[in-house]
Amino acid sequence: MSSSDALPVLGPPAEGPPTAGPATGRAASPPAARSGAALLLACGGSFLAFLDVTITNLAVPDLARDFKVGVTSVSWVVNCYSILFAALLAPAGRLADVLGRRRLFVVGAAVFTASSLVAAAAPVFAVLLVARAAQGLGAALLIPASFAVVLADTPPARRAAAIGLWSASAGLAAAAGPAIGGLLVDAVGWRVLFCVNVPIGGWLLLRAWQLPTGSGQAGGRRPDVVATLLLTGGIGAAVLGLTEGASWGWDAPATLGCLLAGLAAVAVALVRSSGHPAPAIEIDLWRNRTYARANAVSVLFGAALYASLLLAVLFLVDVWDYSALRAGLAMTPAAVWSALVGITISRARRQPSAHTLVVAGGLTIAVTAAALAWWLPVEPHFVSAWLTGGVGLGLGIGAVSVGVSSAAALSVDPSRFAAAVGLNIAARQVGGALGIAAVAVLLDAGPVADGDEPYRFVYWLMAALCVAVAVLGLGLRRPAPPASLPASPSPSPEAAAAVLPREAGRR
Repeated sequence: MSSSDALPVLGPPAEGPPTAGPATGRAASPPAARSGAALLLACGGSFLAFLDVTITNLAVPDLARDFKVGVTSVSWVVNCYSILFAALLAPAGRLADVLGRRRLFVVGAAVFTASSLVAAAAPVFAVLLVARAAQGLGAALLIPASFAVVLADTPPARRAAAIGLWSASAGLAAAAGPAIGGLLVDAVGWRVLFCVNVPIGGWLLLRAWQLPTGSGQAGGRRPDVVATLLLTGGIGAAVLGLTEGASWGWDAPATLGCLLAGLAAVAVALVRSSGHPAPAIEIDLWRNRTYARANAVSVLFGAALYASLLLAVLFLVDVWDYSALRAGLAMTPAAVWSALVGITISRARRQPSAHTLVVAGGLTIAVTAAALAWWLPVEPHFVSAWLTGGVGLGLGIGAVSVGVSSAAALSVDPSRFAAAVGLNIAARQVGGALGIAAVAVLLDAGPVADGDEPYRFVYWLMAALCVAVAVLGLGLRRPAPPASLPASPSPSPEAAAAVLPREAGRR
């Protein structure tokens, strides 16, 4: 394996004094207080962005009734957010590296907060859809900027632990979204789902001003607008085809046209990015085999993760006859276990390697999903079946989330942290869209008389996907430590980031 494929060790904190910049002799690592505040801010940003991916799932009936539209139309309340979120993550990652993490974080938080207020007050359905699309834009700006904050403003010896907490906050938000949404919709109404974002977004804005500005890359150029539009339109067309395929017919011209046009637009965006001086998608990152494997893991893991979140709600409501609120609460234990994994890893004296986390987590999810597929009773057995399965799924999801985030971020040059994490999370979101589509196809294909049989098929699919995750995780084995990067001439947070490979390679 070449040095470009090197994955820094997620090992114990380095001993000895802080690394000094050669020009001044002062410590390059940021002060502990500032790095702690930056980590709290970054975790808040990731929690807010991923929470809104799933928090509206249980509001679909209320939205359909209030706006007098069909359930298929209401699904675009979720899709408008998801499409912009997934499509703009990759170019937003480059933008964070060019403009600076604080600037992009502030812009993302402002857009997200303002659009949440518009969504909460939306008088007609069209305004709600536009506001949700704007939320997706704000979230896409927040995620790579928040991750860059974690890596640039955290001392090198604590970066692996910080990634664990950041991943835990994101995973907890996505998994807890249905439960939180169910509680709020049942107690107050669907508009409060967006109101809660406003004070949190305001707090993020105020705290973000305390971060160092960050200069970005000197002479850096904005991402290619044409490729960004092609990517957004392509993902949107593909999601439209996948979403409406069941009602239009999978062999209908409209379905096939959307799918083919979407794939063609994404392909053109990739080709254009391969030769552009400021690509929307930094595909040259895939020359690093470790990073490419991490992206492949993200696609498969995203498909399994979002399929499981949708499947759980549908199974509990349709088969066990749970109310929407009760179904949301039943999903909480898995979310808690997932978060505990990230917190435990962050506090460990010796963090496990990305390889270990991805392989162990993937196999844990696969075994649990296979067990649920083999034996999941039609009659409710919450403690013996659902709660036990939630433990396995939660532990596995938490481990894979931390492992793949660490592998993707720590396998690239520090100057490309945000671009790398943006592309990696975009891969997860695309996988999630495919997983949700697979759930729809499998459940739609199974006749009502089959009872829980279609749900079992989906769990078998989850098991197969996570076996593939574990197999790919074997390729994330730790190689020899990479060569050190030259130090920055000043003790800025960017200088601290530059010493990552040397610090992470110590044992």
